[in-house]
Amino acid sequence: MASGGPEIEQLIQLLARLPGLGPRSARRAVLQLVKKKEQLMIPLSAALDRAVAAVRTCEVCGNIDTMSPCSICADPRRNESGMLIVVEDVADLWALERAGVGAVKYHVLGGVLSPLDGVGPDDISVDALLGRVHEFSEIVLAVNATVEGQTTAHYITDRLGDAAPKVTRLAHGVPVGGELDYLDEGTLSQALRARTQI
Repeated sequence: MASGGPEIEQLIQLLARLPGLGPRSARRAVLQLVKKKEQLMIPLSAALDRAVAAVRTCEVCGNIDTMSPCSICADPRRNESGMLIVVEDVADLWALERAGVGAVKYHVLGGVLSPLDGVGPDDISVDALLGRVHEFSEIVLAVNATVEGQTTAHYITDRLGDAAPKVTRLAHGVPVGGELDYLDEGTLSQALRARTQI
């Protein structure tokens, strides 16, 4: 049952689509926005407009930034480590950056192989990864410890063959079934330090 006008209901429905927000949380958020229209809603609307115009997907790694190549790919200090960390999603990249893993570069796959969901090798960014591996001395497969993540890691390892000199994976600290974006920075740092060769 609608208790506001159609504009308010549409806003609630759109916010409810965001991760972590259901209909009740979205309704509370919208009520707060409406109550504090000048302090919250108007600045949020302006920030969303600016983001729509400015946000880009990095043509090199797949990160989201306001420029392409992104600030990570454009940073010349990140060429020194020789390490490329392969992640499923931008949220995983951002989680590793929050953990302060060092001056590394990334490659965002844009998902994992999942035949049940109709996601095959052509739906993720493996070919672009293969085009980049010659620039690095180590490829770290930092995919989630799910069945789909492990399947994707095996597929990438097979496709890499001898193209990459060293291929490693995250080790201790990442629980089976865990997702990188939900882990704390200490766990992520430990997992990267304790990586093992495949």
